Order: sequence, then C-alpha cells, then structure tokens
Amino acid sequence: MRKARTKLIGGALALAAALVLTAVGFAHQDGPHGFGGPPPGGPGRHGGPGGPGGLGPLAHDLNLTDAQKAQVKQITDGFEASTKSLREQLFKSGGGPLEGLSDTFDESAVRAAAQARANVQVELEVAHARMMSQIYALLTAEQKAKLAEARQQFEQRRQQPPPPPPAEDAPNLR
Repeated sequence: MRKARTKLIGGALALAAALVLTAVGFAHQDGPHGFGGPPPGGPGRHGGPGGPGGLGPLAHDLNLTDAQKAQVKQITDGFEASTKSLREQLFKSGGGPLEGLSDTFDESAVRAAAQARANVQVELEVAHARMMSQIYALLTAEQKAKLAEARQQFEQRRQQPPPPPPAEDAPNLR
C-alpha cells in the first residue's frame, strides 16, 4: 500500500515537472511575458489574452474561432477561480531546500509538510487536466490533428539528447 502511494506521488510529481517544463518552453517561445504578452492585472498573475487556455503559441497555430476563444476564456477563468484557494494554500505552505533547517531535525514534520504540498499539487494537476480536456473538446477535428502533430514534434525534440557542453580548450570569445 505504501509503495503504491509512493509511486502515485512520484508519478504525480513527475507529471507536474513535465507540465512546468512544457509551460516554460511555451513561455520562452512567446517573449518575456510568456503566453502572448503581459498578464492581466500585472505581474505574478496567470492567464492572459494572448494564450487562451495556456496553449501559448499553439492558440494562434490552431486558428481558434472567436466563439472558441470566448469559450476557452470562460473555461480558463473558471479554472483560475476554482483553483485560487489551492494555489494560495500551496504558496503559503512554503517548503524548499531549507525546510527543516534547525538545531533539531524533525523528519516527521518535514514529511507531513511535504505530503500536504504534494496532495495540493495533485489536486491542481487534476483540475488542470480537467480544464485542458474541456478545451480539447471544443476543438474541431482539424485543430485536434494540428495539436497532435505539434505534440508529436514536441515529444521528438524532448527525446533528443542535450547538446554536449563546450570544449574546455575552446577560445573564450568575450
């Protein structure tokens, strides 16, 4: 039972990492503010008119209709509202590499705090997957095919090994 739970949490964290890396990749493709421009309400907010549903540049490539854009905005606004308390809870829970740093280490307290954060993260991932499923259901067959092609290309790039580091004896061009 404990092994299964550990595997589930590990898988959820791996999925979270993959989602974050995907989001970062899309954000870097679309300028310094990511997903199409500065977010509404100033820095630190999520969403934005340039990337409905967090689809980043794909939103443009899929040629969403105005009706689809409106529906996607409604779905993403609902997601933001429904997950606000979870995101706040995750932010307030802290954590990080210095957690538990004190004269006396309390492993059970650190584990409990990490487990609580993991549980919130799982709920956020489920909510995000639900949102993406709702957005996917809005797409036409042609848009779904384009998305599948983009996803395949992303996976192919992800499978490629990273480039080797520069040779140490290469001249410094600074």
